[in-house]
Amino acid sequence: MKMNAALIEEAIAKTLIYLTVLLAVGSLLAIILHILKEGLGVISWEFLTSLPRNNGREGGIFPSIAGTLYLIAVALAFAAPVGILAAINLAEYTRKGRLINALRFATDALAGVPSIIFGLLGFAFLVIFLGFRWSILSGGLTLGIMILPTIIKTSEEAIKSVPIRDRECSLALGAGKWQTVYRIVLPAAAPGIATGVLLGTGRAVGETAALLLTAGSSLSLPTSLLDPSRSLSIHLYTLALEGTSMENAYGTATVLIFIILAINVAASFLMSKMTRGASR
Repeated sequence: MKMNAALIEEAIAKTLIYLTVLLAVGSLLAIILHILKEGLGVISWEFLTSLPRNNGREGGIFPSIAGTLYLIAVALAFAAPVGILAAINLAEYTRKGRLINALRFATDALAGVPSIIFGLLGFAFLVIFLGFRWSILSGGLTLGIMILPTIIKTSEEAIKSVPIRDRECSLALGAGKWQTVYRIVLPAAAPGIATGVLLGTGRAVGETAALLLTAGSSLSLPTSLLDPSRSLSIHLYTLALEGTSMENAYGTATVLIFIILAINVAASFLMSKMTRGASR
């Protein structure tokens, strides 16, 4: 009887797990399929390469595509090196103590802060105090600050996952601490670090609230880092909010989905390549 009861409980648990997975995946697929159904017919070469007209209700989205790529480039140029170096310091050069525990707690807490708070910080410090105005530089740095905790946490865990024996062998052969970190630890941890950068990029691409206060909402093609720019997410938000061009809104959402998908596929390819290289 006890065996039968255990089997029944296990069957019920598996059923509930499968149902929750189907519900989550089904909801995601339903949303994506609805967007693709409405937006694929809008996408054309002209839509992707032409300038918007009538405040985005007509024309294309090329300035928004360029603005999104510029914002992500600035964010990663700031967050990736700072986050990776901070993770190396926390994992390799610091000892356990109250200060380090406080820093890790602050990093974890920052990862859960709403993006609008980062936007307010960027507006007060970058836009007003430093005088960068509403610009790609202000928006990109704000995104960089926002994704920094994710990169630090995932990079630190990836570095810690490298076996101790690899470090000991390198040190036993006469290598210094930094040589061991640079030549042994970082190559082995590269797939995990790339995962952290990927997670941060994915969050930054779809960000809207923080950019509303820092990047501006210009439909012109940016020519410098100090020019304002409207990202794809802000362009989608504006069109959907006004409700005057849902056709272009669905087209913009479709392009945004494809960009995120391309980033994930490229990152997965790079991570698998690095993993194979590290295992040789």
